[in-house]
Amino acid sequence: MRAVRIDRPLKIDGHLDEEVYVRVPGAGDFVQQLPRENFPATEPTEVWIFFDETNLYVAARCFDSQPEREVATELRRDDNNILQNESISIVLDTFYDRRNGFMFQTTPLGALRDQSIADEQLNQSWNTVWDVKSARDNRGWTTEMMIPFKSLRYRGSGPQVWGVNVRRIVKWKNESDYLSASPAAYGMGGINRLNGGGTLVGVETPIQSLNLELKPYLVSSVNTDRAATVPYSNDITKNAGFDFKYGLTRGLVLDATVNTDFAQVEEDTQQVNLTRFSLFFPEKRDFFLEGQGIFQFGGAAIGERGGGGTTPEVPILFFSRQIGLSGGQTVPVRTGARVTGRAGQYSIGALNIETGEKLSANAAATNFSVLRVKRNILRRSTIGVLATRRAPTVTTLGHGSNYAGGFDANLAFFQSVNFVGYYAKTGTPGVDSHDTSYRGRFDYGADRVGVQLEHIMVGEQFNPEVGYARRSDFRRTYADVRVSQRTTKNRIVRRINFDTGIDYIENAARTLVQEKELKAAFNLEFHNSDSFRMDYQTNYELLPKNFGIATGVTVPGGGYEYGSVNSSYTLGQQHFFSGQVSTSFGSFYHGTKKSLAFNNAYLALNRHLSFEPGVGLNWVDLPYGNFTTTLITNRTIITPTPRMLISSLIQYNAAQHALSTSARLNWEYQPSSQLFMVYSDGRDTLGPGVPDLLNRSFAVKITRLLRF
Repeated sequence: MRAVRIDRPLKIDGHLDEEVYVRVPGAGDFVQQLPRENFPATEPTEVWIFFDETNLYVAARCFDSQPEREVATELRRDDNNILQNESISIVLDTFYDRRNGFMFQTTPLGALRDQSIADEQLNQSWNTVWDVKSARDNRGWTTEMMIPFKSLRYRGSGPQVWGVNVRRIVKWKNESDYLSASPAAYGMGGINRLNGGGTLVGVETPIQSLNLELKPYLVSSVNTDRAATVPYSNDITKNAGFDFKYGLTRGLVLDATVNTDFAQVEEDTQQVNLTRFSLFFPEKRDFFLEGQGIFQFGGAAIGERGGGGTTPEVPILFFSRQIGLSGGQTVPVRTGARVTGRAGQYSIGALNIETGEKLSANAAATNFSVLRVKRNILRRSTIGVLATRRAPTVTTLGHGSNYAGGFDANLAFFQSVNFVGYYAKTGTPGVDSHDTSYRGRFDYGADRVGVQLEHIMVGEQFNPEVGYARRSDFRRTYADVRVSQRTTKNRIVRRINFDTGIDYIENAARTLVQEKELKAAFNLEFHNSDSFRMDYQTNYELLPKNFGIATGVTVPGGGYEYGSVNSSYTLGQQHFFSGQVSTSFGSFYHGTKKSLAFNNAYLALNRHLSFEPGVGLNWVDLPYGNFTTTLITNRTIITPTPRMLISSLIQYNAAQHALSTSARLNWEYQPSSQLFMVYSDGRDTLGPGVPDLLNRSFAVKITRLLRF
């Protein structure tokens, strides 16, 4: 594909009415990924790329034979539901290394979604400065993007050769089309498989400027906490600080932060925990999200657990939620700096953060340091090292430092063969053995057949204090086989999957079996994007000690065998009301457990108002006591424009007698300059009448991006 220089900037309004669209032909001939791999797209698409001295421009015309059926309901920036709308995405491999790049996505409503790609893995929380507008007519819809060169990283100034690919989703047909073909086996992840993309020529980037960004902020809040050791009401605080970004080179970026505040961060969604392990909550703070893909180690995802081929059992050597949080409370982040990016064949990440003391959270002033280096090898593979340090440690009451380090490899062969492995060791004062961990995983993910084999070992004293480990002292051996069949004549069912697996966990010394699981699953994918799944599992679990599963209910230590039947039906977003209904029934700790849940629900009344209700119910009958858990949530979303969001979240947890509410305004009044207003409270529903207030806060924060 060739980019064309233009003499004057495009007017970004979504209407392709400039003369250049007549003079320059668009790139087309898209091919299907799904439902019919490599067949011509059923709806034509044309794409243009232009540039001037300052910006790169991407424009597209998406023809549609039935535009009245287009699914276009989501306006929130960066929301995953954008994938469930009609959309078009472009990826730019600006270093032309076939593994790293940037993705920009929009819809007929002009929604914005931008992500970075590191070693073919998406960082969904990466944000930069860009603009987009879309328009709809009786032939389909059109869009125009403006991406400043300052928002990208590339080798240097002058003529460029980049990688490129474009994906269009025709949601009402559940069809995905690519400019450069992507195998059906890749699914939605095909857009970040840059090795299959095309080549973009003709771009000429400007001479490197200062490339400096300064983002100061002001914040003020009022807080009440009646459950604190020393209760207080209406405590007013104010603060100021700034973030600083400087392009050391076109590939390396220095980020610094002073007196960082996270008042704008969205509240965590509550979870019901019926296991003996601690829950995992993903990182949501912007400073730690950018560049996080570089710090991923050994195939373990830093964001949501279970993604990217990982499992909850895989330790995370660096997990940023260990910084600035302690015992469920925030800890002041005083200063910090981070260098991330590329230098030749190397990806580099270095981070140093200082946090302050907070007695109520039992947190001492602490230094966190992380160093990550990865090198590209072969066509799509990497090897690397990672090291972390925390001083003082958590386990030695403020004396000494905790270290962790290791090396890893991510080897990708052909289209569907991957191997991930690591070896890691931690260092804690007074510990000199059983402090290592390693993992090996083989993954063959073809469209018809899938095979996964994995072995993990985590030593009894393995302790990454700047990371996350669900448990220690175990070996896990796992195998899973999937067989799939795509239908060609059935107009309802698109794909049938059968899947069976075994999970075997013992202690690290292999003297004690801790858990066993056998499963068999059946899955149907429908042409309308609905899906149905049913599985049967048999489990064995050894409780090493008594387990308090609920208030007044304790399960004695010992071995337990149980089985369950689980099913779910997922409604695609072409429905007025979408979401997933799931049920489960089976034995549980010598008793029974029944579950019913409705999750990931989405009800869009129009493009500006939507709701996300959810409910989770568990009925547990045990010889040691019976109990019921109820978790009800509802998120209300108001999106006046793609750059303004008003949302509220109500959560009721009956087991904890807790009712929490929060409301949040996020207005991006200029690109990357934002105004936040955040309210939250927590209440105790145990008493009669109006729930008693436990805590309450209201904060106002404003940021301003200054770009040089």
